[in-house]
Amino acid sequence: MASKEGTINVRNTDNKKLHSFKKNLISNWQLYVFLLPAIIYFFVLHYIPMYGVQIAFKNFIANQGILGSPWVGFDHFERFFNSYYFWRLLKNTLLINLYQLVLFPLPIIFALMLNEIRNGVFKKWAQTLTYAPHFISVVVVVGMIVAFLEPSTGLINHAIVALGGEPISFMTSPDWFRHVYVWSGEWQSLGWGTIIYLAALAGVNPELHEAAKVDGATRMQRILHINIPSILPTVVILFILNIGKFMSIGFEKVLLMKNSLNSETSDIIQTFVYETGLLEGQYSFAAAIGLFDSAINIFLLVMINQIARKTSENSLW
Repeated sequence: MASKEGTINVRNTDNKKLHSFKKNLISNWQLYVFLLPAIIYFFVLHYIPMYGVQIAFKNFIANQGILGSPWVGFDHFERFFNSYYFWRLLKNTLLINLYQLVLFPLPIIFALMLNEIRNGVFKKWAQTLTYAPHFISVVVVVGMIVAFLEPSTGLINHAIVALGGEPISFMTSPDWFRHVYVWSGEWQSLGWGTIIYLAALAGVNPELHEAAKVDGATRMQRILHINIPSILPTVVILFILNIGKFMSIGFEKVLLMKNSLNSETSDIIQTFVYETGLLEGQYSFAAAIGLFDSAINIFLLVMINQIARKTSENSLW
């Protein structure tokens, strides 16, 4: 009897939720119409192609198609895990991402600094100067890096020689690859990354600062106890999103910067997928490696989101 009553209650709850959804859909249909293009985009370009993920478990033969290709199970994964280059690819990918993660606070610090500038003209000039690199093509950025760091004619090496040092071959040295890659990326994205934080800071109630001033709080104290707590939810969400793409380094820039001399530190999973999949035609093997990379991203995203939800009130879901 109790079981039947429980089932009836669950059904009633489901009916209420369905009725509430229909009511909300009818009353806000314009918003759902605006949302429809984004849903179609993700469904067509992101979800439907997931059908092809199964070739990671098959020996894909183009003339037989995905369905006609024979299943091989986890053979491609075992081949990758047992290969001599597995640990080098994993280490390089992790180290570059950890390096970038260490610099995650820089846009926050920069946004806090910009927010404290009272000279409007200088503030706009600083924002424009730091935003501009975001719109430069990756190819152009790498060309600039090569030109500035060239041993004989580069501006950086000219400065090093002028200070009494020896020219450094930055682009062919494995020891310098990660530094050049990460800091050039930070230069390009720093200003753009501050936009969201500046928007969050703009929403801070000015009365909080006025009250703090009356109580004798210094500027640094107001930053620590008003500004930072106010933007903390935004920081947490963006940190979770960054973790969600932890293993996904944009391979275009790495591909343009890498060469046979710096491959010891420039070989990463994404460039290896490109080389084995598109250049060598090992589609199933490349798909398996890409799936392994995506699985780690999903695991990290879920784990960090759970930690954020338990330790704070901010999470993606």
